[in-house]
Amino acid sequence: MKYAFVAQHQQRFSVRTMCRLLRIHPSGFYAWLRIPLSKRACEDKRQIDLLDHGETCCPNRVARLTRIAGITAQIGYKRRPGICGGRPSIVIDNTLDRQFDVAAPDKAWVTDITYIRTNEGFAYLAVVIDLYSRRVIGWSMQSRQTIDVVLQALLMAVWRRKPKDKVLIHSDQGSQFTSMDWASFLGHHNLVHSPLGDTSYRLPGKG
Repeated sequence: MKYAFVAQHQQRFSVRTMCRLLRIHPSGFYAWLRIPLSKRACEDKRQIDLLDHGETCCPNRVARLTRIAGITAQIGYKRRPGICGGRPSIVIDNTLDRQFDVAAPDKAWVTDITYIRTNEGFAYLAVVIDLYSRRVIGWSMQSRQTIDVVLQALLMAVWRRKPKDKVLIHSDQGSQFTSMDWASFLGHHNLVHSPLGDTSYRLPGKG
């Protein structure tokens, strides 16, 4: 990874200076430049570049690539204070009614927010998933859990997919999904809201 960083920035900074700061030897860097990538490394790079364009990838390869990149899942967050139980109110009827198997793309999308612990605090990630393909089609991450983070994720989904017919949007009844801004956005983009009656909502596949 250090050699790749030096190669990427050698037009802007001195190779020797970067090698000294990264505690690597220049001769090792130049030797690395002369060694071609292995067949597996070339395939890994191709998979990473094409995943966003519909390229399939087996779970074992994904696990190996994330392990190489040092990406690990954070499991077992403690329940955050201020979350109260109780029976939720019904703002809008649940039109989807847990019919998660759909026959065509861009007929029903689901969306939700989760939080990720970082060294600088919590980051809030909103995603939109097409129920037909189970693919993430929109996402947004911000430092605050506001209406903007869910609108940006949904805007990305609309911009990428450009649905021609009405799309059912399934979510929980959090304040972001019941706000006037959310309702206005749906109305202007031919989207129909179908909130879940139970606030313990989870996206399909999350368990």
